[in-house]
Amino acid sequence: MTSRKPTWLRAKLPSGKGYGAVRKLVDDNSLHTVCQSAQCPNMGECWSRGTATVMILGNVCTRSCNFCAIQTGRPTELDLGEPARVADAVHKMQLRHCVITSVTRDELADGGASVWAATIRAIRHRNPQTAIEVLTPDFRGKTEQLDIVLEAKPDIFNHNVETVERLQKPVRVQAKYDRSLKILEHADKKGFVTKSGVMLGLGEQKDEIAQTLQDMRAVGIKILTLGQYLQPTSKHIPVDRWVTPEEFAEWKEYALSIGFDFVESGPLVRSSYHADEQSSYFTGIDSLRNRTA
Repeated sequence: MTSRKPTWLRAKLPSGKGYGAVRKLVDDNSLHTVCQSAQCPNMGECWSRGTATVMILGNVCTRSCNFCAIQTGRPTELDLGEPARVADAVHKMQLRHCVITSVTRDELADGGASVWAATIRAIRHRNPQTAIEVLTPDFRGKTEQLDIVLEAKPDIFNHNVETVERLQKPVRVQAKYDRSLKILEHADKKGFVTKSGVMLGLGEQKDEIAQTLQDMRAVGIKILTLGQYLQPTSKHIPVDRWVTPEEFAEWKEYALSIGFDFVESGPLVRSSYHADEQSSYFTGIDSLRNRTA
């Protein structure tokens, strides 16, 4: 068992006009956010900046990953009006960059890919100047489902590897390391800017972290996020260790040295943390949209 949280893991409490405005938009548009469902420690900071990560396809996941706070079970509905409401919220927030994620919907014939595509197109139609980042499930490795999403032309494609290969089964349960790398490589070969993230503090060894970063870079991933795993409840995998800010800085330096273009690495970093800044790093986003996926 680890000791209590160190001082560097103190997050900003939700407050301020920006936070209140985002919360009202989320509530008024009947939207779900991963910020709330996954108990993100940065919700106060991000919402105060006027940004949030919208979670589509409901808030019940068909998988039961041992690290994730999102509710699991069998979803009871599919909300086809959701894409329009998401686009409306993005418009009202005047976002230059938006991040969309979803629960996993393995019970759907297309894994929810058609709703993903409809959401991207709705945002693009209502907000033509907004860069769109998607953080998708693995679609069970079915690239024909992934292609439905990619054909809608998001600007950045994100899918998290989450942990080292050895810990995939105990941490992600139904997911697979090679499968995740496969879909990231598929998106890269289609010409998309790809992104992925890893949690530290689950019991991984340093040589395993290095190998994972090498494997990720080998499939073309350009943006990397590294953050501290935080145990959501006593039923989830316990924290193995608290990774220091100094070690996160070392991994950032290493990742950049092996070819990643942009690295966010720190105890409180999550997939969409400062995603707008990552997006602005890449030039020629408009040209990416014109590519045939």
